[in-house]
Amino acid sequence: MPLTITSREDAEVLIPAEVTHEIIQGAVAQSVVLSRARKLPNLPSNTREIPVLKMLPMAGFVNGDTGLKALTKVQWDKKKIVAEEIAVIIPIPESVLNDAADNGYDIWAEIRPLVEQAFGQVIDNAILFGKEKPDSWRDSLLDTIKSHNHAVTETGDLYIDLLGEDGVFGKVEESGFEVSGSVAGIRIKSSLRSLRDKNERPIFVPTIQDASRYALDGTPIEFSKNGTWDNTKAKLIAGDFTQLVYAIRQDLTYKVLTEGVISDSDGKVILNLAQQDSVALRCVMRMGWELPNPINAEKPTETDRLPFAALVPAAD
Repeated sequence: MPLTITSREDAEVLIPAEVTHEIIQGAVAQSVVLSRARKLPNLPSNTREIPVLKMLPMAGFVNGDTGLKALTKVQWDKKKIVAEEIAVIIPIPESVLNDAADNGYDIWAEIRPLVEQAFGQVIDNAILFGKEKPDSWRDSLLDTIKSHNHAVTETGDLYIDLLGEDGVFGKVEESGFEVSGSVAGIRIKSSLRSLRDKNERPIFVPTIQDASRYALDGTPIEFSKNGTWDNTKAKLIAGDFTQLVYAIRQDLTYKVLTEGVISDSDGKVILNLAQQDSVALRCVMRMGWELPNPINAEKPTETDRLPFAALVPAAD
């Protein structure tokens, strides 16, 4: 019996063109860091320079009616967002495609969450911890926090570690920024439930707007559920998330592959599409991110300020 090959045109009907942009929204939702970060307009090219305030204006009193008014200037610096490609490949046996087509099964509903989760994992691993990040991207958020001495080591007193004078929130405030939110691994939730203020009131509570979401000391906290959070590196990261920006160069595109092989990072062949009667859906997006870290009145020197801080585990 001759081998029947599903054509690219046959398989591409899996993804209606009008819903492809929704994958990007889902990928952002799956990424714990992008769910709190500030999105900039889409990039017109692979890079964008962001103007960042570098010098504050200075004011002064005028002596008498004829005194001279002080001269000042405002200086700007530029930081660059570089868009890099993120891709995921999902193999689909042809028998599954055929069965789906014959029975009116919505296979796209099954595939889409997998695509979104895969993108969220890659984005969080690179931005938060620097895992497999592109060379053109800046240091990871955690590495930047450590280089600015904004990493607070656990002492066993979670309240002091987070909200004490030298705690995570305090590090952000020392730099002249307000904590707008936190991100953490889901394992820390049980420890946060026991936190109380001096009046024995819980400081980790469901939000008024949505009981399924939580606030820590009045600011939103998001928990990673995509399997990327590394508790051996950080327990929680807090900061002013308006100062973590990202931009998308290319909304999601997809291509159905009918030939070739899929290999792991060691080069071992996992799947031979033609030989094993399968196709593969390849989804691609391009994005970049940056930390503007503009000057403020509290910390005029850039190396002394950072709008983020982290709680890190004590060394064994």
